[in-house]
Amino acid sequence: MLAAVDTYLRTERVTLRPFRPDEADLLVELDSDPAVMRFLSGGEPTAPELVRERDLPSVLAGYDRWAGRFGLFAAHDTADGAFLGWFCLRPERDGPLDEVELGYRLRRATWGCGYATEVAAALVERAFTDLGVRVVWGATMALNHASQRVMEKVGMAVTQPLPTPDDMLAVEGADLGGYRYEITREQWQQRAAAGA
Repeated sequence: MLAAVDTYLRTERVTLRPFRPDEADLLVELDSDPAVMRFLSGGEPTAPELVRERDLPSVLAGYDRWAGRFGLFAAHDTADGAFLGWFCLRPERDGPLDEVELGYRLRRATWGCGYATEVAAALVERAFTDLGVRVVWGATMALNHASQRVMEKVGMAVTQPLPTPDDMLAVEGADLGGYRYEITREQWQQRAAAGA
């Protein structure tokens, strides 16, 4: 059982908490799976030194930048403490605090278990009820149907097509681009009132 001391969010099965400075290996392991990285880098792993010197320090700095209100959080199975992956709920670096990105990256062994939908729904609820957020958005490649289904299940809808970023042109389906999904506080409230 995970201690509740540094818990950011808890759902029925998952506990989110801030990453610690000594947990780069969790991110290295996650980003070394070609299936996990399929729609991010074409399956290429993130170099361990980049995780240690760039990615994790950026994640840790985010906790200070947003005073713990937003960030990228480690996801663990509440029952046994197993690392599942991560979820993020955060504004763009210099963006407005009421417009935040929802994102997730999960270990392949957890796919199809409903974790992404369970936690994404809880994060959207927290964004609109506790954090003063106006819009939650997410972006995904056109071929990443699993990610699209998660966003649709939590009430998000496509608001615009997105071009493929230059650093992702080698990714499968890059020629198809991607989509930006959004849900507003008002849309979420209407869904909640309707029992959706």
